[in-house]
Amino acid sequence: MTPAFFFSVCLSMTAVCLVNESLGASAIIEKVNANSTKVLVHGDIVPTTTRNADPCTAIGCKWPKTGSYVYVPVSIGTEYSDQERNIIISALVTFHASTCIRFVWRTSQTDFIHFFSGQGCYSYVGRQTGRQEISLQRNGSLYQSTVQHEVLHALGFHHEQVRSDRDQYVRILTGNIIPGLEHNFVKVQTNNLQTPYDFNSVMQYDRFAFSKNGQPTMVAKSNPNLNFGNAVRMSANDIARVNRLYGCCE
Repeated sequence: MTPAFFFSVCLSMTAVCLVNESLGASAIIEKVNANSTKVLVHGDIVPTTTRNADPCTAIGCKWPKTGSYVYVPVSIGTEYSDQERNIIISALVTFHASTCIRFVWRTSQTDFIHFFSGQGCYSYVGRQTGRQEISLQRNGSLYQSTVQHEVLHALGFHHEQVRSDRDQYVRILTGNIIPGLEHNFVKVQTNNLQTPYDFNSVMQYDRFAFSKNGQPTMVAKSNPNLNFGNAVRMSANDIARVNRLYGCCE
């Protein structure tokens, strides 16, 4: 029995109850992180001094591929209840259904992702070395969308609104941003993998993100009244990007 198959079997043996999501991932994350003292950039990313302006996936932060699959070892903190643990597992298994990413239980692997309930909801971008933490705070941030969002960061992806070509699609209204939080909208030199800008991406923040006055902080250039940033699951483009970055169809 392969580790990936064992991971799925463990999930199927336990009843999974996903909490109903009334908000998109970005709104949940922003709300949970509002009072966090953790130093974060772009709202929920742990900064690292070992990365430069180049896409980190071009300089070695992809998870390695073995044969047809990318095996990512994981562990889950004991502080979670069975239901909370199953929400995390269920979200991870969605990657198995649509990509070549396979999450396996960590045994002795050096590099692995550890899910724990920290102060807020956050992740690193791309594979780090050793124990790599993803915080999913209990009582507020355990949803399929937030797990997918933070895992996509760990796989190497940034937020949609900071991608290198965003100015073609989004106008940032800096006058409405909470003073001191403008850095959350600084563009990143991303590898967009020949995929279009996606307002339905689970990585897209909503139009009122970090607003100081209840007015939009960003609007779509094609339609200033477009409502976006409410995704409760990965979009087709999110999935396509994972498959392209990791060569899942090769």
